[in-house]
Amino acid sequence: MHAYTADSEMLDPVMKAAEDLNIPVFIHCGHPPYSLPWSIGLLAERFPNVKVVMIHMGHGHGVYIDGSLKMAMRYPNIYLEMSGMPMGSKIKEAYDVIGKDRIMFGIDAPFHHPTVEMQKVLTSGLDEQGLKDVFYNNAAKLMSL
Repeated sequence: MHAYTADSEMLDPVMKAAEDLNIPVFIHCGHPPYSLPWSIGLLAERFPNVKVVMIHMGHGHGVYIDGSLKMAMRYPNIYLEMSGMPMGSKIKEAYDVIGKDRIMFGIDAPFHHPTVEMQKVLTSGLDEQGLKDVFYNNAAKLMSL
């Protein structure tokens, strides 16, 4: 959906299909002007029965990372995926603030090395159960695996 913001009505047929099929929608988050957390939040608000995953959790800019957290706190159908997001402390914050079941691991291969992404989670301050949730349980539940 290049050249359209995430809350564009152009995405409505995709969202309606996702709702009918009960499948999540993954949206790149963090690069202006098209994939900002606030426009993804507006989309999630319009489709409260669709699980929306913000890929990159706002990416590399603190304002977008915090915006992603705020949108996930506001809309319970927003989930966060953390690949490419550089702040390990925000992983634990998201786990504690938005709920242990709405944040998940990702690597964004080939752009980010899996080891770097794994270390970010391992040093985030999560306990053993938190690590299991983020590395596996949450994505498995989201995808009905």
